[in-house]
Amino acid sequence: MSDWPQGYGKRVLDEVDSTLNEAGRIAPTLSGPEWIMARRQTAARGRRGRAWVQAQGNLAATLVMRPVGEAKQAALRSFVAALALFDACVAVTGRAEGLSLKWPNDVLLNGGKLAGILLESTGHGSGVAHLAIGVGVNLADAPGADAVEPGAVRPVSLLSETGARVEPELFLTELAAAFARYEAQFLTYGFAPIRSAWLARAARLGEVITARTATSETVGTFETVDADGNLVLNTAQGRVSIPAAEVYF
Repeated sequence: MSDWPQGYGKRVLDEVDSTLNEAGRIAPTLSGPEWIMARRQTAARGRRGRAWVQAQGNLAATLVMRPVGEAKQAALRSFVAALALFDACVAVTGRAEGLSLKWPNDVLLNGGKLAGILLESTGHGSGVAHLAIGVGVNLADAPGADAVEPGAVRPVSLLSETGARVEPELFLTELAAAFARYEAQFLTYGFAPIRSAWLARAARLGEVITARTATSETVGTFETVDADGNLVLNTAQGRVSIPAAEVYF
């Protein structure tokens, strides 16, 4: 098992409104990156402000950090976090079979959604003053199908799919260690190796998928993710690059 990475702080809370909210509160006081884990959240949220319920035994955590560079570079940390989640799952289960990464921010297991990532940031000129990377992992339990919108990937848990019972704090240690490794790679070599590693684990690469925004829907073959992290689809109208959307299979 991994050790806690050097240079990263850690705080574990019994209860908080949201680890993302806590990240915002403590960010101005921090001298380095810090992971926040909560055993219970009272006002958790997911993408696009959706309410999110944390079942007992699942992981809810946020990494708050002060990234170097422009805002678009900071946003690429979602790929860093996705790779770290993938590796943490392999570390605690001893298997990579069935795991894949769904653009932009999900980890799948046997085709179901195991984990999600949510980034929030505060500005500082053209850069980012603080970045919060929220992570939720269904370790012990998963919401029912009625908890997700029609057409969305079904939720699954690590326990139900693999039989592995993993304590949240143990998983957090593996996640933090993996994130530190990929973050060091990102800072040293840029996005290119992160992009290649992510694509090697991508769900439905080369298949027809649907990308939806609040105002449009694009159907096409998932060709790649470009150097800016955009989804690239081959459509009947040509090649399309999509910076943000919900993906449906």
